[in-house]
Amino acid sequence: MFGRRKKRDAAEGAAGEAEQVVDSVDTEADVDDTRERVRLEPEPRPDGPWDSAEVREPGEGRVDLGGLFVPGVDGMELRVEVAGDAIVAATVVLRDSAIQLQAFAAPKREGIWGEVREEIGSGITQQGGIIDEVEGPLGWELRAQVPVQLPDGTGGFQVVRFVGVDGPRWFLRGVISGQGAVQPQAAGLLEQIFRDTVVVRGEGPMAPRDPIVLKLPNDAQMVPEGVQQEEGSRFSGGMGQLQRGPEITEVR
Repeated sequence: MFGRRKKRDAAEGAAGEAEQVVDSVDTEADVDDTRERVRLEPEPRPDGPWDSAEVREPGEGRVDLGGLFVPGVDGMELRVEVAGDAIVAATVVLRDSAIQLQAFAAPKREGIWGEVREEIGSGITQQGGIIDEVEGPLGWELRAQVPVQLPDGTGGFQVVRFVGVDGPRWFLRGVISGQGAVQPQAAGLLEQIFRDTVVVRGEGPMAPRDPIVLKLPNDAQMVPEGVQQEEGSRFSGGMGQLQRGPEITEVR
């Protein structure tokens, strides 16, 4: 089932949204270390995520969103999010956890995940949040406590995991929220969805960090607005501001 709704206010946002953050480097040593990490070539991806050239039948067992083929899992809810008129992110909700998937163009011979982690971490700490950079099941990731406004108007924190993988001329970022972030050992299925996602970069020229645009599935069915009810909180993504717009939801 697919449902479309309008967002009440960009300030309310939803879980998995990205805000623009500004990277601040305090010392020359930090600058040198960041440059060294950014210039590393993408590491091998023996377990995915996959480039479209590496998968013979990307649509087999996956939802075709154009720029991404997202694995289908029983009981999942799939939401797509827009920036302006373009669909740029997909969020898989599975029980009490979620992972937002967003793909970007990247340089041919350079990985950008190291640089992106620096930006995300800087933005969150500037907001008063807490970050921890650890090596997890998907490689280096950020585990963060992000400041949010609670429904009663008081301040609180939301636990979020930022994961990422550099591919051939693309970068795939995942933002894990819910129990999969609070208890990382319970996020195995979300992590497998991330690994088994296929990225379709295309051959056209794209500037680094441009989002890879998605599309609705061919069999999308629309239902009246207002069907969906909940909205979550926003947190920094470090790659430009993502505005909430119409949302499509699929329940498998």
